[in-house]
Amino acid sequence: MTSGGLLGTRRILKPWGRRDLPAPFASPCGEAVGEIWFDRPPPLEDILTKYLFTAEQLSVQVHPLAEHCPVGAGKDECWLVTEAVPGAKLAIGFREEVDRGAIRSAALDGSIEDMLDWRSVAVDDFLYVPSGTVHAIGPGLTLVEVQQNNDVTFRLYDYGRPRELHLDEAMQSIRTYPHPAELCRKVDPACSQVLVDGPHYSVVQVVGAPDAEVSAYRGAVQLIPLTGYCKTGNDIVDPGESGWAREVDDIDFTASERCLLVFSPLRPMSPPVLP
Repeated sequence: MTSGGLLGTRRILKPWGRRDLPAPFASPCGEAVGEIWFDRPPPLEDILTKYLFTAEQLSVQVHPLAEHCPVGAGKDECWLVTEAVPGAKLAIGFREEVDRGAIRSAALDGSIEDMLDWRSVAVDDFLYVPSGTVHAIGPGLTLVEVQQNNDVTFRLYDYGRPRELHLDEAMQSIRTYPHPAELCRKVDPACSQVLVDGPHYSVVQVVGAPDAEVSAYRGAVQLIPLTGYCKTGNDIVDPGESGWAREVDDIDFTASERCLLVFSPLRPMSPPVLP
């Protein structure tokens, strides 16, 4: 196995995707691209990192808790907003505590939209979404998403699109209360900082070269340049691409301005913390 390099990509077409992807992404003619997934090297196979592009509303959905998931794992995820049209919104959790019966009824008649905590978002907003959190993403957004590598999603409401709903499965995992405020923050793009230090993965923003705190992370790492570029193995990794290395010290940050690093946890950790 190599010690690192550029990762391959996979375009995922979605009914809510964009036909005019923002720079630096190329837009295939006529295709509504909703996601770009990056390949996963074996040391990072439990993590999936991707870009999301929204032209329409995504479904109201929830990812299962591990104990209610057919693959035996949950799907915590987090988002960094990299592009947002004015007034772009997404929903995370409920505006107030609600009971499961009311949620199910609202999913059937569409009024669940009014129960959700919709918030305006802008570039550099960062949000952590634990498994079991009901959420929906609106149009006009580009996000970097880091998640547990579990593609199980339960839809509660899909705006009349002819796709299957999963109400029975969803009800087992739903967190029925408002989303914790401390799991959302504005990221300073000029400051290196730990965004997530959790039991499933860690996400670190690095501006320029890594400092001692970042260099202390051991093990395989995925890199997502946002501005500037990095080198790993024999490859240059530009914005819109991703690469990996066996250790952070194997990455050349000479031309890097701002990038995200994603690590698998190698030690026992507390629940996700956003400093």
